[in-house]
Amino acid sequence: MLSKSHIKLIKSLSQKKFRQQEQLFVVEGIKGIKEFLNSSFKLHMLFSTESIFDAETILISDKELLKISSLKSPNRAVAVFNIPKKKNIESNGLIIALDDVRDPGNLGTIIRLCDWFGIKNLVCSNATVDCYNSKVVQATMGSLARIDIQYVDLQAYLDVYENDIFGTFMDGKNIYSETLPENGIIVMGNEANGISEAIEKRVTNKLSIPRFGDLKATESLNVATATAIVLSEFKRN
Repeated sequence: MLSKSHIKLIKSLSQKKFRQQEQLFVVEGIKGIKEFLNSSFKLHMLFSTESIFDAETILISDKELLKISSLKSPNRAVAVFNIPKKKNIESNGLIIALDDVRDPGNLGTIIRLCDWFGIKNLVCSNATVDCYNSKVVQATMGSLARIDIQYVDLQAYLDVYENDIFGTFMDGKNIYSETLPENGIIVMGNEANGISEAIEKRVTNKLSIPRFGDLKATESLNVATATAIVLSEFKRN
């Protein structure tokens, strides 16, 4: 049975401060919930209109589902999972670092790209949108369950990082002409302002994705699109 305390808790988790306070976040939809159930994430509670999961489930009606879902057309289930404890960030391999990416859809897509290209670690500045934001969770389509994400003071983190630090800039070297390593950090910048001046000072290798259009009028690429191109080129090399 869905109680008032259940509704109050789930509704509160739409806000970052309560997610941090409770160390819980919400996952909606059958596919996404199954991805997390098959991962190392710990289930807190699960609500569904059907008995379709191999986990303890509180059965609810369609009307009750609407009370706890953030979606206009809920997909039969809502689950609450524990936010995992912080892990040490591996220094080997490629790491994506985000410098104040604010759009939930962009972060969700970048998490999916990390999953696709085998990037295990994603490092986010403290001002980057929360990865447990419901819109981010939806956009990852389950990939959040497989990527280690840490929020850090990005300047301090880069100061002690020992491998190459790459960043994308309009005046960087043509990425298609460079020999790219298997280890390093790739910094992607804010949607409106790109990589901040403070982070730029810590970048050791500036890269550029060239424009091929005749007019060359487009000012910049969407950060998630740019991340896809950069990761594809690093992996191809």
